[in-house]
Amino acid sequence: MTTDRELAYHNETFLDSDEGRPLRILAEYLQPEQAFRKAGVHDTIVFFGSARLQPDGPMRCYYADARELARRITTWSMSLGGDVQRYIVCSGGGGGIMEAANRGAHDAGGKTIGLNIGLPHEQRPNPYISPELCFEFHYFFTRKLWFAHLAKAMIAFPGGLGTLDELCGLLTLAQTQKLDRPIVILLYGKSYWQEIINFEALVRHGMIDATDLKLFRFVDTPDEAIGILQNELSVELDGATPAFAKSCSPCRTSS
Repeated sequence: MTTDRELAYHNETFLDSDEGRPLRILAEYLQPEQAFRKAGVHDTIVFFGSARLQPDGPMRCYYADARELARRITTWSMSLGGDVQRYIVCSGGGGGIMEAANRGAHDAGGKTIGLNIGLPHEQRPNPYISPELCFEFHYFFTRKLWFAHLAKAMIAFPGGLGTLDELCGLLTLAQTQKLDRPIVILLYGKSYWQEIINFEALVRHGMIDATDLKLFRFVDTPDEAIGILQNELSVELDGATPAFAKSCSPCRTSS
């Protein structure tokens, strides 16, 4: 028996409606999850930073450093052996520092992820993302989930409001221990970050504890950054199994 009536999950008008929003949100979780599992992606090193930093601009040194650091991370990751590439460079998928990170990983011949989001300006997928790992998001919060869900480390290069938002989000997860594993957090460009955020003032005013300053470290060169990453992440290579991060709470430890 056939019918002319359209199935709800084929009805684009419904899927684009307010009532279809929960399905769109769920799709932005499940579609990347399927792609990551198919590609054998388990662990990422996330690069944050401004889309406005260009290779020929006034702060081009940061673009060059992000590209070189991503290249070295990917070369190291690919040298670890095993069935999967352990530490895959992940960016927000756009230009500037995001492009530099994906470009460096591409230079090394490794996989690299882009979690792009449609915006009126600036944000278009860069050409260095592995095609099967290039994603387009509508919702910021589902995109943020995927930044945190697989991250073993995060490197924040100079950036604006978006970078601050992403950085503070992961610092909050680390501070509140809402993930069941630590994340290495590096702030690249000490002079920039100390001018932009007065962390010491937050301690002085009682807004954070002095121990919270240990949640992150400043670095100024690719050598410093790769040294810390290799030292911190090599510990888990001895026995830990790659896995998605899980949420932690006093009452429940499953995701």
